[in-house]
Amino acid sequence: MSKKNKQRIRLIIVNLFFILVCFGVLIPILYAFSVSLNAENSLLGANFSFLPKRMTLQNYKAVFTEKPILLWFRNSMILAVTTLVISLGTGIPAAYAFSRKRFPGRKLILKILILLYAFPSLLSMMALYKLLSPMGLINTKTGLIIVYTGTMAVFALWNMKGYFDTIPVEIEEAARIDGATQFRLVTGIVLPLAKPTIAVTAMMILVYVWNEYIFAINFMTGSDTYTLAAGLYSLQATEMSGSWPVFSAASLVVSLPILIVFFALQKNMTTGLTSGGVKG
Repeated sequence: MSKKNKQRIRLIIVNLFFILVCFGVLIPILYAFSVSLNAENSLLGANFSFLPKRMTLQNYKAVFTEKPILLWFRNSMILAVTTLVISLGTGIPAAYAFSRKRFPGRKLILKILILLYAFPSLLSMMALYKLLSPMGLINTKTGLIIVYTGTMAVFALWNMKGYFDTIPVEIEEAARIDGATQFRLVTGIVLPLAKPTIAVTAMMILVYVWNEYIFAINFMTGSDTYTLAAGLYSLQATEMSGSWPVFSAASLVVSLPILIVFFALQKNMTTGLTSGGVKG
């Protein structure tokens, strides 16, 4: 067998393997979709099949008519957009400063930030609750925004700094020789070059805020203040109450906005992820 045929067979095997992996990953999604179309309130049964015998769209109708999902969507959008704007608005300038400037304590500050970011957020929940409670920020969007921004601003700083470190300083020096001001240099040269990494960083922040529910269910005590993740958590069915088909339909609806954003930014994902690696 020739070397070319061996490579072709190896490529076919690798492709088949990844197709099977992708199909395996899709099984839970297909299962949730199947349950969401089921007219019976059941997850598994003796006669279970991926195509329900009694199909209905009533579960999707119930999500929008019987549950305040639009209110939860509004709450999630406010939190996500505000956290995104503040995190990028503080993280990008700070990342550029840490990448280009050399000042006393620079490395120490970076190490402290990455050390704080390395600890699970659950460890700080009680401390944050006691800190925010006297200020009346529990059960408010402002309190959650502070928590989310404190986490994602550090992530934005490190991810953007890794990319700024890869931009040759000579490009900026040439722009200065041509008479560009510092503001023009950053907005006209550095930021356009960093668009892929900015897009990926923004995507990661949105995914975090959209999916986060630990702080949401503990810091938001009323159903009218729930985010989509917290609201979805409250829809889980039990043996005595709730509907698994409605829960499945809601879970698919909740994931659609992020899926749309992901596909819109997909062309920037590979470049942004590889170029934004952490670099000292």
